[in-house]
Amino acid sequence: MSQFDKRNISMMMDFYEMAMANGYFVSGGEDTRVAFDVFYRRNPDAGGFAIFAGLEQVIEYVENMNFSAADIDYLREQKIFSDEFLDGLKDFHFRGDIYAFPEGTIMYPNEPVITVVANLIDAQLVETAILAQINHQSLIATKARRIVRAAQGRSVSDFGARRAHNMDAATYGARAAFLGGVNGTATVSAGQLFNIPVNGTMAHSWVMYFRDEFEAFKRYAEIYPEYASLLVDTYDVIHSGIPNAIRVAKEVLEPQGKRLRGVRIDSGDLAYLSKKIRKQLDDAGLTDCKIIASNSLDEFTITSLLNQGAAIDAFGVGERLITAKSEPVFGAVYKLVAVEENGKFAPRIKVSENIEKITNPGLKDVYRVYDEQGHAVADMLAIRDEVVDMSRPFRYVDPVKPWKNRSFENFTAKKLSRLYVKDGRRLENLPTLHEIRDYVNHQLTNEIWQEEQRFENPHRHYLDMTPDYYDMKMSLLDKTRSKIDG
Repeated sequence: MSQFDKRNISMMMDFYEMAMANGYFVSGGEDTRVAFDVFYRRNPDAGGFAIFAGLEQVIEYVENMNFSAADIDYLREQKIFSDEFLDGLKDFHFRGDIYAFPEGTIMYPNEPVITVVANLIDAQLVETAILAQINHQSLIATKARRIVRAAQGRSVSDFGARRAHNMDAATYGARAAFLGGVNGTATVSAGQLFNIPVNGTMAHSWVMYFRDEFEAFKRYAEIYPEYASLLVDTYDVIHSGIPNAIRVAKEVLEPQGKRLRGVRIDSGDLAYLSKKIRKQLDDAGLTDCKIIASNSLDEFTITSLLNQGAAIDAFGVGERLITAKSEPVFGAVYKLVAVEENGKFAPRIKVSENIEKITNPGLKDVYRVYDEQGHAVADMLAIRDEVVDMSRPFRYVDPVKPWKNRSFENFTAKKLSRLYVKDGRRLENLPTLHEIRDYVNHQLTNEIWQEEQRFENPHRHYLDMTPDYYDMKMSLLDKTRSKIDG
């Protein structure tokens, strides 16, 4: 068995987490309960929203956390941890609570998409693994949605595995891409694990292996008459690839009552070639044959191609999707927001010279506020379990313009966070990936303003606060400033 097969992903953490956990243990504070929020500060690609993805893998991780004898021996070799602390890891299991938005929720900067409530050690040890899952999958899901939007209803498939950062990135990136709206993947492991439709036909090597291009196409069509889609740019698209594809359609497939399903181009001027190909196919009576394009595509190149009138029916998108090449870092963080004192959680706040890095303290609820047509007009932070009654005008505070007197009138509000893990145990079965994907589509079709979904200068979704929450935050800032000034 290889070292890869033996890996324990419970050890996928930053070293400082184990150092702090040991420090809490030695200091006698290991049983103190705390709360950490996961949030991000900026939408990727200057977009108007992001898609929350990776929750299922977070829950699987905390359910299965453990440290083997080999893991503990490795930590002992570092010679900085107490023996008592390491002995305690032998029976470790996560005992905390996890609140989260439902996976697939459209999310915005600075709102807690996950809150971990647990003792100090448990809460600290899960930090890196949670962020790794949420940062990666949320980034790819959001990028996928942008690409799907650019395609304007045309099919989009994930072709990115070979350009992903590693095998896990390829597999879970395909999961996130499907959640974000692509129609399928070429990654077999993702298809098997997550029931994603898989697709793929041939590479240039298939065409180059045979004596000539026609023979390569003919043999493929004979083996796969129901699924014949041919790669036509190995030699010369217009003068060789398409004529040979048409010949196979006429001589091999049509005598069997079959049709050529598609042709793919992976190089050259895709707009120009696709229009030439469409005419050749139509002139040959192959009006139902689809043209598929690949080769370093993203939302920007797809938009440009369609603006040029490209006759492309489907897109295979690889490296720029699976790596989110235009902005490859999502930036979610994990910050302490409350510490239990005398049976109650006291809020904590991180203060910074950079206003955007001042955190939203305390245990809190996030509400999505809807107008009478069901459109999401804003999100709102409230103190945990604060009563939010929208049956009458409800005053709120815009933290950017707190001096303005504003109210929601004739609106409704829905609490977004749910308790998914209690005392380390999952409380409910999670939705399937297909159900999550449908949830994303429902929100973006029915709830989220189209103005928030445009690529250029999207409308900013407001994150408001209840007056009580805003006053609590300002009071805590004043106390913190007094300590610094004093």
